[in-house]
Amino acid sequence: MSVPVFTLSLGCRVLPGCVTVAKFDGSHCCIAAATIADKVVIHSPHHQNGLLGRVGFGSTQCTQELSTLNMTQSVTALCAGVLDPSTDKDLLVVGTATSLLAYNVDTNMELFYREVPDGVGAMVIGKLGSYTTPLALVGGNCSLQGFDCKGKDIFWSVTGDNVCSLTLLDFDQDGENELIVGSEDFDIRVFKEDHIISEQTETEAVTSLAAFSNSKFGYGLANGTVGVYDKFQRLWRVKSKNRAMSIYAYDLDGDGVEELITGWSNGKIDARSSRTGEVMFKDNLNHAVAGITEGDYRMLGRSDLICCSVEGEVQGYNMSGEVGIRTSGVGPGTLSVEQDNFREILSKKQTLLLELRNYQGSAQFSNPAQGHTQDKQIISQEVGIIPAKTRLQTGISINMGKDHIPPHVEITLSTNNDMIIRAVLVFAEGIFKGETHVIHPKDSEVSSKLNVALFPQKDVPIDIHIKATVNVLKHNLRKPTHIVPENIAEG
Repeated sequence: MSVPVFTLSLGCRVLPGCVTVAKFDGSHCCIAAATIADKVVIHSPHHQNGLLGRVGFGSTQCTQELSTLNMTQSVTALCAGVLDPSTDKDLLVVGTATSLLAYNVDTNMELFYREVPDGVGAMVIGKLGSYTTPLALVGGNCSLQGFDCKGKDIFWSVTGDNVCSLTLLDFDQDGENELIVGSEDFDIRVFKEDHIISEQTETEAVTSLAAFSNSKFGYGLANGTVGVYDKFQRLWRVKSKNRAMSIYAYDLDGDGVEELITGWSNGKIDARSSRTGEVMFKDNLNHAVAGITEGDYRMLGRSDLICCSVEGEVQGYNMSGEVGIRTSGVGPGTLSVEQDNFREILSKKQTLLLELRNYQGSAQFSNPAQGHTQDKQIISQEVGIIPAKTRLQTGISINMGKDHIPPHVEITLSTNNDMIIRAVLVFAEGIFKGETHVIHPKDSEVSSKLNVALFPQKDVPIDIHIKATVNVLKHNLRKPTHIVPENIAEG
């Protein structure tokens, strides 16, 4: 746990996913957040000259640090960034169900207003591909659009479903940004300008995306799953009963490698290693997290991690130098790699020692030189000893179904001896509710063979992890992994 370096309150309820930090005057960080009252509230603690609170910008002003921008519709997306290449000042861009507004907060002027019939479900500001100027990239109903600082629609493309999340990343490391798009059809697509160069299918709507400084990006799903991809390879994923409200890439321990910061619907904030998914830090807000971002909010020359709850509670963290220690002369990330390797080796050692003890225990009952064979068999049955050469055999086939049972994929599990299968736990994405299925036959129906029926909803490859218990429930036999290949459900 860590103590926040600052806390404050926005004094209003905040919409999830509509929180950002910007330098509207080019120098001082401000928090901008959309509220449930169709307003955008801006907290600027370093402005004392009234620029943000003058008449016409806000209808009310709770303190000298807070100002509000009234909207005529509910805000669906909020973003800020340098959109005009002629200045270093950030512009505020607000999306609704039918329109897009770009606002210059520093001069209190509307930059442009555009009708967007497909709506704005997600938004990001930055350079895309070979375009020379920054764009406000918005995703709506199966569409992607890019607007410049004058409101010209200079980029347009289509995608498979409603867009839930966007981020920019140099995916192929060619020096130009690609657009990563998460949508309701469970797909993560990578656009190189208007061409799709990669497509990954997940198990739920992709509600969050976060780009790292290299080719990695984090993602969050509507079912509580978060994970990290490195280009086409998924490095890890974890699933929670809570929903990931916001994710962000931030260098937590100052080692030069960013961690994935996740804000959850129960108020928890955690940071995980981008390599392994190991939790490195956690804290709790009093309410669900609305957004996570970063900025030099204390004017100390370094960025703080800033987390905001749906009730307007804001906490800032600065972890560099507090979590993890970098040894002098060691390059960025080197120590973390060594620690990850050490943990992996230690885990393998513990697994091998446990397996060795199991073999040694089984040998006591299988060695003919020790005691009577009949006594050993009786004791073996009583204590549930599994013979050392016991193996779990698996097979996969297509069952065309019958009567009220539709066609399905069938996995057959069996042991290579007389050991009976007491129960099977199957872990698979997108097949079972909660991704877990338990099969526990009645005592009168147990045998050394068991069939598991799978009903995939989509025609995609699936990793299936199986745990089987034999003879007695407390003994785990094996944990094989099966991959159901693409198109097998069509057989």
